[in-house]
Amino acid sequence: MNHFLDLHTTEKTALRSMIDKARAMKDARAGRPKGEADDEQPLAGHMVALIFEKPSTRTRVSFDVGVRQMGGQTMVLSGQDMQLGHGETIADTARVLSRYVDMIMIRTFDEAVLHEMAANASVPVINGLTDRTHPCQIMADVMTYEEHRGSIAGKNVVWMGDGNNVYASLLHAATQFGFNLTFCGPQQLDPDRDFMDEARAAGTNVRIERDPWKGVDGADLVVADTWVSMHDAQSSRERRHNMLRAYQVNDRLMQAANPDALFMHCLPAHREEEVTSSVMDGPQSVIFDEAENRLHAQKAVMRWCLGV
Repeated sequence: MNHFLDLHTTEKTALRSMIDKARAMKDARAGRPKGEADDEQPLAGHMVALIFEKPSTRTRVSFDVGVRQMGGQTMVLSGQDMQLGHGETIADTARVLSRYVDMIMIRTFDEAVLHEMAANASVPVINGLTDRTHPCQIMADVMTYEEHRGSIAGKNVVWMGDGNNVYASLLHAATQFGFNLTFCGPQQLDPDRDFMDEARAAGTNVRIERDPWKGVDGADLVVADTWVSMHDAQSSRERRHNMLRAYQVNDRLMQAANPDALFMHCLPAHREEEVTSSVMDGPQSVIFDEAENRLHAQKAVMRWCLGV
């Protein structure tokens, strides 16, 4: 049994195998109706619980569709349905669910909830997102880059904005897949120091650059994310906009990167805030390939977890 909790706690060879399997499954589906089942049905007879304490579009749809394409069934549960940690412990919930389902995907706030679930479940647990990391997104990002430009190893990746949970998993990926990573953002929103120290100790080429123009010089990939969370208060939104305005990804900034640089955003995006529409819809953008690849990457993750 394999849990998929974070990129830095998963073997490099396993991550590479998942990326390769995802691309093979995507190729096998080329030209087929989207609702049609895969020829292979590795999840036939399997039930997967999808738990959402946080609202979701891409994570919910991609996991649900992925399970169904592979012949399995899903049970979608919201935080209101389960009231995780209220009345019944996370540990007891994990033990009970393990009697009913074959795998659990959880999208939650507190990383401790994920780890307590995994520690007590007797079925695989997948991290669909926590406030600290978002590994499934970055698996799709690596897959997308390599579809368009070949191996990501040795490439220069630049993150623009807030050192949030998506950046944390991108940092873990830099170590596991061997690319260089530059964080470009204000000091007040610097990434997790422990994660940065761990990456440097592992020999990863990671740096912080406050000047966005210097940051994108030589970039092969520029990545952005929303400046504000759906849970942020209005006063917090205004402060964050003021801090991050200089890091907007626009045409001029992309022109300062390498000529064949790609642009990614995990979506949803606030157009004309962290990125302009001209970049999102422009020739360097691969955001919708990236969104589609959540489906294929997560199918590979689920197969690895179940060993099928």
